[in-house]
Formats: sequence, C-alpha cells, structure tokens
Amino acid sequence: MIALLRGTVAASSLGLVVVDVAGVGYEVHVPPAAGVPVTGSQVTLHTYLAVREDALTLYGFLDAGARGLFAAMLSVTGVGPKLALAAIGTLGADGLRRAVITEDVSALTVIPGVGKKSAQRMVLELREKLGASGGDGVPGATMVPGAPPGARHDVRQALAGLGYAPSEVAAALETLPDDDEATPEQLLRAALRALGRK
Repeated sequence: MIALLRGTVAASSLGLVVVDVAGVGYEVHVPPAAGVPVTGSQVTLHTYLAVREDALTLYGFLDAGARGLFAAMLSVTGVGPKLALAAIGTLGADGLRRAVITEDVSALTVIPGVGKKSAQRMVLELREKLGASGGDGVPGATMVPGAPPGARHDVRQALAGLGYAPSEVAAALETLPDDDEATPEQLLRAALRALGRK
C-alpha cells in the first residue's frame, strides 16, 4: 500500500496532480478544492491506493484525517472512490464529518450524485464510525454551537436558493455566531454578511 508521497509537483490540473518522487512521477487524484501547491513546489500527500482488476489508482489528501474519511466513505454501500472524492471536495473533510454526525441529510444532497436515499445511507453507515457519541475529537462534530438544527437547515436552504455555491454555503455556516436565541433570520443575515466580506 502506498500511504504517503513526498516530492515535487511536476504537473497539476483540476482534481489531478503528478508528484515527482526521486524521478518517478505518481499520478494522484485529489479533491478539486484540495489546495495542492503549484508546479515546482514540494508537497506531501497522504494517499489511498484503490486496486481494481484493470487499474491501480492513487487518491491523495493533504492530511491523514481526510484520507481516513475517504477510506471510511468507501465502506458505504454504493460509494466508490469518485463519489467519496467528490464528497470531500464539495463539503471539505470537516463539513462532511459534521453533516454525517449531525444527520444533516440536506447538506449531503449537495454532493453531485447523492440523493436523499444515498445521503440517509451515508448517515446510517458512517455516523458511529465518525464519532456519533458526542463528536469528541472530531473536527466539526457540532453543527453551530447553540443554533437549533432547524435554523441551520433554513439558512442552508435560503443560501442555496440565493444561488450560492455549496462551498460558499458551507464556509458561511462555519461563521455563524454562538447564540442559542438566534432566529433563522438573524443567522441568515450573519451568513450573508460573512459572504459579503469575501
């Protein structure tokens, strides 16, 4: 198993990077928003080797936690490497963990190729693996501190309805204040202010 590559970025494109390790170029599939350094830079990728009858494919991540999440996603019925990579690329590793642990099905359905039933299956099969017992030590295990689940859902739906991309919605939700008295309208205004600052 190739678990880690450290070398120079020889080439990169959206979702794909070639890492030169001592003169050998390894083609590695990465989440589209992984933030891999530019060509010529040094990089360390935590990798997962997917073995099929007709191919050996490397998937890479900038941290071991994302690689572990990717491997956990592959244990879900009907989820292959491409869908697992798309899930991490769409929501980010922390956002994906949070969505599963908090059973936020609507967040999971923004992943390309994931419908409501698939999202429910992800929650069912991954929740305990990712730390459903309160989320101790799991980044993003809580939704928004103090915010009721319904308010978070309403804000997510409103931002999506306004045309914001899933990554923008996830980033805005991360900024919501710790206020258990906040209404969905107040949270939406806070999210829009955060989006306006970018």
